[in-house]
Order: sequence, then structure tokens, then C-alpha cells
Amino acid sequence: MRIDLHVHSLLSDGEVLPSELAKRAEEKGHVAIAITDHVDGSNLETIVPQVVRAAEELNRYMRIKVIPGVELTHLPPRSIRRMAKLARELGAAVVVVHGETPVEPVAKGTNEAALACGDVDILAHPGFLTLRQAERARDSGVYLELTSRRGHCLANGWVAKVALSAGAMLLVNTDAHAPEELLTFEEAMDVAMGAGLDRNESRKVVVKNPKNFIRELGW
Repeated sequence: MRIDLHVHSLLSDGEVLPSELAKRAEEKGHVAIAITDHVDGSNLETIVPQVVRAAEELNRYMRIKVIPGVELTHLPPRSIRRMAKLARELGAAVVVVHGETPVEPVAKGTNEAALACGDVDILAHPGFLTLRQAERARDSGVYLELTSRRGHCLANGWVAKVALSAGAMLLVNTDAHAPEELLTFEEAMDVAMGAGLDRNESRKVVVKNPKNFIRELGW
């Protein structure tokens, strides 16, 4: 079983329509994906309803569950709370924040703002987050991401180490922008184990945590 809670369609900078992305994921053994296209103040009110409509149509006929979401990307930290709330009001079931990856100039304070928000579910590729931030993620129920995305994955080992120390919840996502970037179950396990988790911890991160996540959403 595979669940990926951070993928992109051509509604932002992905390569294919939500329908093709869902079909490709289904064929690769996924039972659910969250389409979390990039948004900021310029396109949030356009993208979220489009993703919601696409998910509603696909969920009528496909076995895979398509969950509508967004990735708040490169926002000023002080905008995150307001934009996350708006995304939720427009129907985003999953709100991801583009964290402080070591390979992009993400504004300092983004991780803190996401963890303090209350409407954020996943802090994606959070880079070299602190132990205090991981503890805050634990206390606020925000999942921290281990990613297979090139560049962003450079901090996976650190994220895993700090999250384990704090007791924070981890997920393996792809941040896929193309269908071939989706992972099988074993490939996702490799990402988790490559970050330093043992096989039991990796199964929890790849299987149990995403199952619990979508159950909490009511999906």
C-alpha cells in the first residue's frame, strides 16, 4: 500500500493533469494521493477550487482516493496563517507548507510560522529544523516530511534524527512533479531507511502514519 500526500499537477508546475496523475499513481499501487499544487496570494483562490472539482470527479469513478490540497510556497512567514485559513475555507483538505529546504532561499521563520499556524498539516522538506521545532510539530500534530525530491532530500537524515528525538510524526512523500517520480512501496521504504530509520520505523513512516493521517481527515 502506498499513500503520497505531496504531489503536483499541471495546475501549478507539474507535468500532467490531475486525472493522469491519479491514474499513474493507481497503477503504481497507491491507494491515495493528495494533489498539493503550489499557491501564493496570486493563485490560491483559483487553484484550490480547481483541485477540489478534479478530486470530486475522480473520486466518483476511481479506486484511488484523490485528496484536494495545496502547498503554500515561498510566502512571507507572516502570510502563512491567513493563507492557510483561506485554503481550508476554500476546500483544501491537506495544507502543506514549503519548508526551509537547504537548496532554496526560503524565508527564515517559515518553519516556525507553519508550526504555529493551526491550519497546517505537513511541513514539507523542513531542512535543518531545530529540536524545539520538532517538539512543536509533535505538540501541534504537524507531520514532518522525508522527501525523495532531489536537493530537498539532502536534509532527510537530520529531519529523521530530530523527529525521532522529539517524538514527532514523519511521512515519506515524493513532491512529485512528473508521474515517473512517484514511488512504489519499496522505494518509499528505501527513502526512510536511507534517512537512518530501521525497517520497523520505516514501515511506520511509510504505512501507519499516512493511514492515520487520512483516517483523521475522514478519507
